Amino acid sequence: MKSQHQVILAIGSNQGNRLENIERCLQLIHQEVGTVIKVSKLYETPSWGFDSSAFYNCALVIHTFSSANKILSQVLKIEKRLGRIRREELGYQSRIIDIDLITFDSAIINSEKLQIPHPLMQNRKFVLLPIQDLNLDWKHPVLKKTISELLEASPDLSVCEVVQDLENPLQSIALEQFNYVAFEGNIGAGKTTLAMKIAEDFNAKTVLERFADNPFLPKFYKDQNRYAFPLEMSFLADRYQQLSDDLSQFDLFKDFLVADYHIFKSLIFAKITLAEDEYRLYRNLFDIIYREMPKPDLYIYLYQNSERLLQNIKKRGRSYEQKIPAEYLDKINNGYLDYIKSQTELNVLIIDVSNRDFVKNQEDYLYVLNEIQQKIR
Repeated sequence: MKSQHQVILAIGSNQGNRLENIERCLQLIHQEVGTVIKVSKLYETPSWGFDSSAFYNCALVIHTFSSANKILSQVLKIEKRLGRIRREELGYQSRIIDIDLITFDSAIINSEKLQIPHPLMQNRKFVLLPIQDLNLDWKHPVLKKTISELLEASPDLSVCEVVQDLENPLQSIALEQFNYVAFEGNIGAGKTTLAMKIAEDFNAKTVLERFADNPFLPKFYKDQNRYAFPLEMSFLADRYQQLSDDLSQFDLFKDFLVADYHIFKSLIFAKITLAEDEYRLYRNLFDIIYREMPKPDLYIYLYQNSERLLQNIKKRGRSYEQKIPAEYLDKINNGYLDYIKSQTELNVLIIDVSNRDFVKNQEDYLYVLNEIQQKIR
């Protein structure tokens, strides 16, 4: 699973209710373009390059899987929706809203429509000061200077004054109150993708299941009767070892831990795949291990119907998964739901994502975050 892109945007307004324009723009970017991770203070700055009313300016960081060109297209649509009319005349103009794409990771892009990093950023104090507020570990890929160094060398002598703090749309979701959050779901439900995205957006340490390294998994899908028991035993041992190690190691630089599985999934799969006598033996071993394991503070089950799961499995293209029948996925879903019903002491949240794509659609990702927020409340 690839990481998200880290993108810096700069916003300015010098017409109408400038504060309202900026705040509305922030909300639209968060809802439609990418997750707003950090927002700078709001600055009032003189118009740059022409004589006009003073601007309100800020900068923000977003996380997104989208390309730079797609982001540009999206922010231009937001400008238009907020009332900006781009005129043919050359030179700078007053505007109700202005959104500039400043950086895209550490990429260098030179095309007819887009130049990254923004070619004038180093000359603009109203861009550099807000970006400095974001406290990013970023260096200009062409000039090889940090934001502080660019500010020191900038020829811009204009006065930029702080007006107020701006609210980050992500602040209302207090996931850091938990020490350990576990995402669960059926095969192909997207639990690993979502766990990684949550970890990047909320500064969490990840514990990701190491299923790809299991030598019994491809063999199991070819001959389930023969390889079910060694597969389930190897998974149980690996999950126990991994969770024991990671949960015992506190990371000073992360706010909490997020995992893409809970060890109880071992019992759910074993009940489906093992013969009755094998399952009894397995259950005895599992109960001994389970008593020692820390339980997640929040357990989130991503429910998807089997039809959608099969589509996801086909799309990700793992050869050994392609012949998984819908009946098997139905049994796993039922196993999870039966387990959840039996848990009276586990803080459980079930989210139906059958008709959601939280990678491609920002609104679907925010739907998941809103469900978590409601659970926290």
